[in-house]
Amino acid sequence: MAAESLFAPFTHKGMKLKNRIVMAPMTRSFSPGHIPGPDVAEYYRKRAAGDVGLIVTEGTGIERPAALNDPSVPNFFGEEALAGWGEVVKKVHGEGGKIAPQLWHVGAAKNPRTEWKPHPVDSPSGLSSPGKAPFTEPMSDADIEDALGAYRRAAADAVRLGFDSIEIHGAHGYLLDQFMWDGTNARTDRWGGKSLKERSTFAAEVVKAVRAGAGPEAVVILRLSQWKQQDYNVKLAHTPAEMTDWLVPLSEAGVDIFHCSQRRFWEAEFTDVDGEEGLNFAGWAKKLTGKPSITVGSVGLSGEFIAAFGGEGSQPASLDGLIKRLDKEEFDLVAVGRALISDPDWVKKVHGDRDSELLDFKREDLGVLV
Repeated sequence: MAAESLFAPFTHKGMKLKNRIVMAPMTRSFSPGHIPGPDVAEYYRKRAAGDVGLIVTEGTGIERPAALNDPSVPNFFGEEALAGWGEVVKKVHGEGGKIAPQLWHVGAAKNPRTEWKPHPVDSPSGLSSPGKAPFTEPMSDADIEDALGAYRRAAADAVRLGFDSIEIHGAHGYLLDQFMWDGTNARTDRWGGKSLKERSTFAAEVVKAVRAGAGPEAVVILRLSQWKQQDYNVKLAHTPAEMTDWLVPLSEAGVDIFHCSQRRFWEAEFTDVDGEEGLNFAGWAKKLTGKPSITVGSVGLSGEFIAAFGGEGSQPASLDGLIKRLDKEEFDLVAVGRALISDPDWVKKVHGDRDSELLDFKREDLGVLV
């Protein structure tokens, strides 16, 4: 299963990674009161010791009301939470690892597993999903400016704490994605519009804010998806031209690396385009912007991650198809999720051809920090 390309070093700006493997951001809900504690630091330390190239943390809330819809997801503001993240960075760096926080705002996305009744809720148009009545007021210009300031402060804090990169969560039906999606953005001002390019204005301004807070040398990653948790079949961009109009302005705003979320990494993004039918989302992002990209989606395990929340287990799966795409430089980095929840030594086992030692993923693994 191991291959030279998967374990080749990767450098972008000042960030030097030992291999091409990224730990995907995964909500764990082990930070009561929004404060990451010693168990969270130990969790990330083990993945660094296990030779993950770059760890992207679970989503962390910026300083806005209702940025999070779970009482046990960590903040990325406030003295106590930032001190906790400082300990995480020390633990990861102590093992020779690299780490990025994922800056998150859920917007109007509801969490069925929690009794979430915050006020006010940030949203472009007060909609949690298409076809439903608004349940909150749209963000005002003042709200938007305050949110941009929160992203800028979080980026500055990330640099101060010694993080190696910064990721912005712009996927999966959360706040940035709600602005980009015509099903949840009905605005007619500068933050809305009929085209995807127009509706991406807020996301571009968030990227600029993060860049302003982090400085020109920081590596800024943006996670995007076509699918939404509200509708798995949605596509924002239906053609390469539409995707160009979407991604190029985000690249110009300051994105260094595009993290392209798919439920299954091997699925082609545009199957009817002659000569390019095999490229996945990350492949198209790299082709259209010229920027490095990260692929993700059911890497190394059977099944796919959404089914895991319904109780479906997964078994180790071949990496041959993934490595073939990486060898062709379709994308640059590979994010691994569930396999690293279950086993902090997954990378070492793959690199050492210790296939028989690879672990299954079980739903129960979500309930503990291994």
